[in-house]
Amino acid sequence: MTSNELRKKYLEFFKTKGHTVIPSASLVPENDPTVLFTTAGMHPLVPFLLGEKHPGGNKVTSCQKCIRTGDIDEVGDATHLTFFEMLGNWSFGDYFKDRAIEMSLEFLTSKEWLGLDKNLLAVSVFEGDNDAPFDTEAFEKWKSLGISEERIARLPKKNNWWGPAGETGPCGPDTEMFYWTGDPKDVPESFHDDHPLWVEIWNDVFMQYNKKLKTGDQKLKTDEYEFAPLAQKNVDTGMGLERVVSILNKCDVYQIDTFKPLIDEIEKLSGKKYQDYTKEFRIIADHIKASTFMIADGVMPSNTGQGYVLRRLIRRAVRYGKLIEMTEKFVAEISVKVIDTSGDAYSELKKNKNIILEEIGKEEEKFTAALDKGLKEFSKLTHIDGVIAFDLYQSYGFPIELTEELSQERGFIIDIHEFQEEFKKHQELSRASSAGVFKGGLADHSEISTKYHTATHLLLAALREILSPDIYQKGSNITAERMRFDFNYPQKLTTEQITQIEDLVNKKIQEDIPVEIITMPKTEALQFVKVSFDQSKYGDMVKVYKIGDFSIELCGGPHVEHTNQIGTFHIVKEEAVSAGIRRIRATVV
Repeated sequence: MTSNELRKKYLEFFKTKGHTVIPSASLVPENDPTVLFTTAGMHPLVPFLLGEKHPGGNKVTSCQKCIRTGDIDEVGDATHLTFFEMLGNWSFGDYFKDRAIEMSLEFLTSKEWLGLDKNLLAVSVFEGDNDAPFDTEAFEKWKSLGISEERIARLPKKNNWWGPAGETGPCGPDTEMFYWTGDPKDVPESFHDDHPLWVEIWNDVFMQYNKKLKTGDQKLKTDEYEFAPLAQKNVDTGMGLERVVSILNKCDVYQIDTFKPLIDEIEKLSGKKYQDYTKEFRIIADHIKASTFMIADGVMPSNTGQGYVLRRLIRRAVRYGKLIEMTEKFVAEISVKVIDTSGDAYSELKKNKNIILEEIGKEEEKFTAALDKGLKEFSKLTHIDGVIAFDLYQSYGFPIELTEELSQERGFIIDIHEFQEEFKKHQELSRASSAGVFKGGLADHSEISTKYHTATHLLLAALREILSPDIYQKGSNITAERMRFDFNYPQKLTTEQITQIEDLVNKKIQEDIPVEIITMPKTEALQFVKVSFDQSKYGDMVKVYKIGDFSIELCGGPHVEHTNQIGTFHIVKEEAVSAGIRRIRATVV
């Protein structure tokens, strides 16, 4: 089964069960200022899990593009991926555990769908603790569907509990499904989740609690949280597309249809074989695939935020390419294979092909020059130790493997322990400096995030009125401290223009205009709404946010009810991002 076939089957199955198929959201989170990338299918749906009405109704399904950056250094083994696709189905207060489990088993085992052998399935459920009881409902449901008690593991919170996305928010027990990947004749009667041949393939999360701070003035401690039942009980499921395709085809995940052409291209360009350089091939393929999708969603290489992660991925791919003697400028050639294999499913890849190849090529060229400088510096060394090895890594991007190889040629011996100590120190500093970006979730900054989100609509309308009606949003980022807004404009704004824009936004805030929300068919909305993004990113039914006659936009994010709730808008800085793209940084107080 191919990736396209699994994606199509999954969405079709849930469509037959009354779910609305919604498109994948961008990899850059639209409504959550506290994380760099969309990390799961539920990420763009948090407002609806909290009770907001989804334009697609109370049952939806999607295949969501995801990026997880916490395990970049682990990529190269058989399981970790930076970019992956997550199949999911959601119930916003509609069906709950019984129906979710029934549908999961039907999709997995019915011959019409995946046709997996039920005798090779096992599951786990939440065993219960002081916060929430044993999940009797899930346990009994699996038994009633023919899964033996020996194949139902009762596991603690670290295994069978999901959420919240941040410190607080919706969460609950989950039930995970595992499939035996060994010889069917050797399948054990009982299930232990730590056996390597039992592979997790699906996870049903039952969001029935809201983790929140207890009232009081005490300093924050873990025991000051409480788990209150949610008024709206939700279901949030996740099935990793790449992993399931590899299981269905009994192959390595890097040999499935969306990776095999990349691996083949690396073999062709390097003259090496995948089986001889498995780790290097996997890192190159994974990182270039993730980078291609990031640029398609508007991320550009830089030294901060999403751009820093993108830069790190491209450079790491180049470094590992050098280790297997790849030809120069190979990154763009492999990126073309990503676009060819995934462009039908994700049209933004084909639409942005030129800019993807341009940006990825420029970054490779820059880094190749840095590597060459590093090699010159290395040739001057009379000895090497862990500190010097780390300096080569940090200043010129030398992986330790390259430094070791060069050292052996020169007869140097590296103290790897000393290098690892230096590396750990750097990681600790790096984590400390970025901790504020990764902790928390939408609920933690919902009020200020909501103000900024509405302010971006007013800013876009003001830019169109004062500068040009042909201005579109080209990117945005919101934190608890400021908003950042990118737009197309060919020249630097004058001081007078900045003042006019600021004054117009504040005038509309002071007018206390009500913010109206209208749900309507996309075809109808596009007759009078100018959209900044690919139309395919919106579902058949959309939300239109109307701020008087001043701003009318498609959006899925949270908004204030009246504009005077925003506060005073102030433009802090206006600058260039790239050719024809300007950036405004602003605050509201």
